Order: sequence, then structure tokens, then C-alpha cells
Amino acid sequence: MHLLVIGGSDAGISAGLAARERDPSAEVTLLVADRYPNFSICGIPYHVSGDVPYWRSLAHRSTTDLLHAGLNLRLEHRATAIDPDAHTVTVTTPQADTVTFAYDRLIIGTGAVPALPPIDGLDTLGPADGVHVLHSMGDMFAVLNSLERRQARTAVIVGAGYIGLEMAEALTTRGLTVTLVEQLDQVMPTIDGELAAPLAEHLREHGVDVQHGTKVQAIHADDAGLTVETDRGNHPGDIVLVVTGVRPDTELAAAAGTRLGIRGTIAVDRQMRTNLPDIYAAGDCVHTYHRLLDQHVYLPLGSTAHKQGRVAGINALGGTAKFAGSLGTQAVKVFDLVAAGTGLRDGDARQAGYDPITIETTADDHKAYYPGATAIRIRVTGDRATGRLLGAQLLGSRGAEIAKRIDIYATAISYGAAVADISDLDLSYTPPLGSPWDAAQIAATAWQQATGR
Repeated sequence: MHLLVIGGSDAGISAGLAARERDPSAEVTLLVADRYPNFSICGIPYHVSGDVPYWRSLAHRSTTDLLHAGLNLRLEHRATAIDPDAHTVTVTTPQADTVTFAYDRLIIGTGAVPALPPIDGLDTLGPADGVHVLHSMGDMFAVLNSLERRQARTAVIVGAGYIGLEMAEALTTRGLTVTLVEQLDQVMPTIDGELAAPLAEHLREHGVDVQHGTKVQAIHADDAGLTVETDRGNHPGDIVLVVTGVRPDTELAAAAGTRLGIRGTIAVDRQMRTNLPDIYAAGDCVHTYHRLLDQHVYLPLGSTAHKQGRVAGINALGGTAKFAGSLGTQAVKVFDLVAAGTGLRDGDARQAGYDPITIETTADDHKAYYPGATAIRIRVTGDRATGRLLGAQLLGSRGAEIAKRIDIYATAISYGAAVADISDLDLSYTPPLGSPWDAAQIAATAWQQATGR
């Protein structure tokens, strides 16, 4: 059995490792477009900030580890065409030669590419001018090169999602003055405005000039440097980062005849099979089954890519694994705060046919008499008619175990819990770390009291 995997990031590596675990005799070859297999793209801001001093530390596994696991790595090999009838993939090598790889089973893990907004000048300016996207290890090295070469003291970041917020912290930590520009009317659009507002204020307290509700119209470069022109004024910067989201990289798959789904993703079933025989797909290039919505959405997350890749790798070797689905559970650290969310917010829940109501509560992360207690703001969303837990959002200090507590809600949602069920959970307690009724339970009880459920 020869398994060929296109892609060397989260989905591709997980698929290859799972396949080898299932059948150690299988020949597994990975076509990796760059020289950095299995690197944590999510970790890039922390190398830029200096928190992770050595870039090689961003590798989930070293190349040696992957080779010892039995993976045949073909670095800087870019797939250019798939022939599903002949079961072959055409590849360009580092020497610019064209070669063909045969397969018995194929997994497509081409991931995503930056989604660039229609900004004048963005199509002509690039890293040489100090204008960057940030989506790969190569992009990271280009940013670091610009920071040094241009002796950057100021930066403008376009986009206030996860990467934009993390890079605002990273560059501020490096000593730059940062302007953060977001077209929508809040930072971190995946949480409610009630929590986004204090998050934006926290950024300002750390020196970041936050400009939301601001549309970027153009980027100009001249001898004086770069200028980001918006509908509310201009912002100069020594470098500019454009981090406005991603779109699935599916041109290769579409040309081969794979059926596409929502937002141009590769359509797969929950066993990660495409419509083409012997071809699977996983990661940021595919649509994702949502456990609450019971339908497919686009949720490009590293954690999801790992799980989907594992399912694809098992099934490509004859298994029957099934992707359980995602809730979009996420967390982000911004200076001293952590914001997190899981499940549905009111708008999406209402559109899905639920009757949602969201109640906000503030509770201490541990017993107030033990030094260092801090408040957590928790927004719980449940269905008014049935009491079913639909989602939760948290904002609190870095030491307040925000990620742990969002995972409580995510686990409960995954198993169809009602909001009331949270109160019955047997959660750990010790005064320095929690309370007899954990903050997650206090918030659930407040929801029950407000709704009578």
C-alpha cells in the first residue's frame, strides 16, 4: 500500500502518522511545498515577540522524528496536478524538474492561503517594501528580516482577529508602536461586543492604537516609508501586516474533479472521503462538520486539522474512523487577558432554529480570601425553549484558567448537556484554584435563574 499525502502541516502530518500507526508496513510519502514540515504556524507570534527564542522550537516534531516514524518526506516538492484515473500526482521538485508520483490512496491537505481584501497597492507591494502577510514560516522570516532591515519602530496591522491581536502584542513586546486597524466595529469578531470592548481597552492600555470600524482603502510606499490610508485617516508605519483571514487552497483538488462545498472548500463526508475514488482530504482546505448545527461550515483551526488528518490517515489504510465534529472552540491570549469561546452565539443559534438567550455573569476565578483572585466575565448561551447549552464566551486574566473553563462548556455541549447540567458536574476545588461552585457553574446557575430553566 502506497499512501501519498499532499501537505506537510497539521492535517498532512497527522494523516501520515495515523496511517503508519495503523499499518507499519505501509509506504507513506508526504509532498511538502516548503522546507518546514510539521511547524506550528500558531506559534509564529511568540517567536516574533521573543517568547520562543529559537524558531526550530516551533516544530511539533523534528524532521528526524518524522523520518523515524517512517514518513518519506519530499521537501520543497509542490504538487501541480492530480490524475484520479491514473492514480498519479505531478510534482515540481526543488530543481524545477517535473516528476510523477503514483499512489494507491491519496490525502489532500493543502490547507489555506491568506484572504486579501481589495486594498489599493496590496497587489504591487510586498515584503521588499515592508508589506507582509503572515501565514507560513517563510512569511515569518520575511517579517523578521523587515524588522531588522528597516529598523522598524512603528507597525500597522490590518485585521484584528486572532493573528492580528497576537501580533499586536508581539510587536509591542519588541518595542514597536503598533496601530491595529479593523473594518468591523470590534476587535476579535468571534466574540460578542460586550467582551470585545474591554479587550480593545486592554490593548490600548498596553499602547496599541486600536482603530475598529475603520476600512483600509490603500497602502502607499514612498521614501518616507509606508502609509495605510483609511476612511478615517492615514496611519504611517515602518512595516504593515495584512492578516485578514484565510480561504481554502483548493485549486489543485478542484482541477482534479473533487466536488467543492461551502466557501469553495473540498466537500468530504465525516470519514474525510471526497467524491473521487481513493482520495481523501482534511484540514483547512475542507469543510467541517459542526456538532450543534448538524451541517458543514468553514472552521480553519489547527486543532480541527489534526483530528481530521488522523481520521483520513486511518481510513485511507482501511479503517472506519469518523470525524466527530467541531464547535469552533478557541482561546487567545492578549497581553494579560485571555478570551475564549465555544459553540454558538445568539445570531448563529437563531439562524439555526434555536431560541437563544445569553446571560452574562462575573465570578472570581478562585476563593476571594486567597490572594490574587481575579474576576472572569462569562457569557452563557442556551436555548430558551429546551434549556440546552449552546455556547459560552469568557474573558479573564491569563492566570484564571480561561482555557480550562471554556473546555468544560465545550465538553458539555459535545454531549448534548443542558445549561442546568453544568451545576451538577463534579469539578475540582481548592481555594487557590477554584471555589466549591466553580465560576463556570456560577454562570450556568445565573442563566437558569434568569430564564427559569
